[in-house]
Amino acid sequence: MSREMNLFVVSDGMGGQASGEIASRLAVETVLAHCFESSSNSTYPFVGERIAGISETSNRLASGIRSANQAILQTARASAAQRGMGATIVAVRCEGERMSVAHVGDSRAYRFRGNELEQLTRDHSLVAEQVRYGELTEAEGSTSELQNVLLRGLGIDSEVEVDVTDELLVEGDLILLCTDGLTHEVPDTQIASILRDASDPQEAANHLVNAANQAGGRDNITAIVLRPFSQRIRAGRLGKWLRSLGDQS
Repeated sequence: MSREMNLFVVSDGMGGQASGEIASRLAVETVLAHCFESSSNSTYPFVGERIAGISETSNRLASGIRSANQAILQTARASAAQRGMGATIVAVRCEGERMSVAHVGDSRAYRFRGNELEQLTRDHSLVAEQVRYGELTEAEGSTSELQNVLLRGLGIDSEVEVDVTDELLVEGDLILLCTDGLTHEVPDTQIASILRDASDPQEAANHLVNAANQAGGRDNITAIVLRPFSQRIRAGRLGKWLRSLGDQS
């Protein structure tokens, strides 16, 4: 999380607790460093191809995520203990009334506006794909044993496709970034209720993580809640690592 750049990142590790923690930390640090260096140096190397139709800020965020993918792969190849590690990632960067959103995997970004919760990202998971194509209902997907099977993630292939969008912000918006440890335990209706009733972003983040723990807390949980149109972007963050070996989410 970098308040200086209004850049916020959530990453969820894969490949066991120790390796997953390394992968997720490396993902966040790489994206922050990449965006920081490029903000002061317009000639800073760009990773991958630029995506047409989106802002330079969004393209640079995608570049940072591709750089994180390379960093995770290189670290895994250098150490037998870290082979097979990977991560999901979701990141936003706010600039005035615009927000860049980029993600890989099933960590999510939501926007809460006018008492309605909207998911801004699309899960790159097998179950989400089955639901989108009508092969499963949402109810069936929520109980599927295949929920943790990802179709896309960092550290899996030498190149990764990053989904990126430019979003417009309005006064009163709340933005939530979270891992699937929250969304597998807490339904969207309850997430919306917590965001509506919380007095500030930190309280909202605390309540979201508490709700996930009360519902079972079977996975690591991270939530960042942002209020972009405060005098200075206000953010609340809370995370708890709960999973042991074999975590694939």
